[in-house]
Amino acid sequence: MKDKSNQQYSLQEIQQKLEYYCAYQERCYKEVESKLFDFHLTAKEKEQVLIYLIENNFINEERFAKSFVRGKHNYKFWGKNRITNELKFRNISSRLIQEALKEIPETTYLENFHRLAEKHWDSIKERKGPKKNKKFVDFLLRKGYETNLIFEKLRELEAN
Repeated sequence: MKDKSNQQYSLQEIQQKLEYYCAYQERCYKEVESKLFDFHLTAKEKEQVLIYLIENNFINEERFAKSFVRGKHNYKFWGKNRITNELKFRNISSRLIQEALKEIPETTYLENFHRLAEKHWDSIKERKGPKKNKKFVDFLLRKGYETNLIFEKLRELEAN
């Protein structure tokens, strides 16, 4: 049982390190599993550590998903599409993703979208036209917002 620095750790020490890793920030199963890879454990030892962490509530996929949704929307202003894709990448179930997305009140979601869209529209240097429109749309698509919202907002901004 060694990590990258060739330092020896007991199973209990590894467990404690992962407890801290999970307590420091919400983690999903996939993140903890990849962290375990650094310790070069046998499959049985990995399973034992993961079961311990789940049973002691250090890993909780629902809690992780809800925290992820709140954080990414409130601080990075990601839209539902990007959040969903990122959670799928972390092997979070569709049911948990749908449940977690309820953490964003619809009014907050729309307020954040409009604020972000208007700020970005004003920051684009080009004058009105296809180039400005493309930059605007591409930015909001990368952020993960729905196309109907984006094009509705584009029509509104172009009219002004």
